[in-house]
Amino acid sequence: MDKIQINGGRKLKGEVTISGAKNAALPLIASAILVDGTCEFFNVPHLMDIKSIKLLLEDLGARCTFDDHVMTVDGSGIHKIEAEYDLVRKMRASILVLGPLVARFGHAKVSMPGGCAIGARPVNMHLTGLEALGANIHIDHGYIEARADRLIGSDIYFDTPTVTGTENLMMAATLAKGQTVLRNAAREPEIVCLADALNDMGAHISGAGSPMITIDGVDKLLPAKVTVIPDRIETGTFMVAAAATQGDVRVTGCNPDHIGGMISKLKATGAQIETRPDEIRVRGGETVKSVDIKTLPYPGFPTDMQAQFMALMCTARGTSMIHESIFENRFIHANELMRMGADITLSQANLAMVRGVPELQAAPVMASDLRASASLVIAGLMAKGTTVISRVYHMDRGYEAMEEKFSALGADMKRIK
Repeated sequence: MDKIQINGGRKLKGEVTISGAKNAALPLIASAILVDGTCEFFNVPHLMDIKSIKLLLEDLGARCTFDDHVMTVDGSGIHKIEAEYDLVRKMRASILVLGPLVARFGHAKVSMPGGCAIGARPVNMHLTGLEALGANIHIDHGYIEARADRLIGSDIYFDTPTVTGTENLMMAATLAKGQTVLRNAAREPEIVCLADALNDMGAHISGAGSPMITIDGVDKLLPAKVTVIPDRIETGTFMVAAAATQGDVRVTGCNPDHIGGMISKLKATGAQIETRPDEIRVRGGETVKSVDIKTLPYPGFPTDMQAQFMALMCTARGTSMIHESIFENRFIHANELMRMGADITLSQANLAMVRGVPELQAAPVMASDLRASASLVIAGLMAKGTTVISRVYHMDRGYEAMEEKFSALGADMKRIK
């Protein structure tokens, strides 16, 4: 397997352009199942997860092309309603085909999803939501099977905001008979992007971005051209890396409105941040101040930035408390950071105390999940000496050309085949 080698201690300087958001592109591509025709998606990142969902849709019978960040999906040839284990196990977002399949074809059979090992992420709210829409759900031998002659609109309440659950049920409800109301819905920008795309296809959705989304079902959806929003997590990752290396980086092609929480916390560490409509400049200070964070559903501090921020706090002055409230097993990277000299105490399963040390030490480390890989890259950029990160296939699932982008900013970073 590939590894990443980093010779740390260099300040990042220059300009980096942000790619399209993985977490927006995946549900958008899945939504093409709802359309008997060809949809075009622009600004799609070249990632392993994108390749995985393309293979999944092709196995269902869709005709897909992917060239120069443009993916076309012709759903007119879909004839199969089963998403098989070998295609689903690599990526948790595969569950997003469940709602569209049962909405359009009245029948879906999807393997229970896989993905990163960051704690239990049950799909029970997806299933209870589909049952509320009139689907008959049966789970057998690791597969979820849903049947419904036609889904019927309903009033659905989520016990906790769920991004993929909101997306799955929003897509399913577009073709349901009558009105569906999703309460305590997720509010992420990716939800708004999907709702806008579905409306362009002819859906009637209002309230996306708020805790209550209303969907008035229609008989069919039509092809549309959709642009994927910038990746706010990639944006935050490069911002933290700039601050961690006392660098000066212009992050372009981003949307500052999507990352207000991250900007606020980075400013509190002493970094200087300037924003424009599609650009953020980050200048790191000579020292980093310790800051507490608690991950929360959007618009709170994102769980997908917790690991990167922890790496930054490893050399901050003082002690920071990091509270992970979304997933119960998302501190695996802490042990790898401690291998590099970080002083971290895990007092509870969801609480970490990080005492700043003067500097991190280069060491061989292993990525446990997608965002953990980013935190280790940032730590490697901070540390003096050569850090080698293994299991970087996690990184390839969610970051496009990461080593090339960091190298262009002056990092001594390369991939070892």
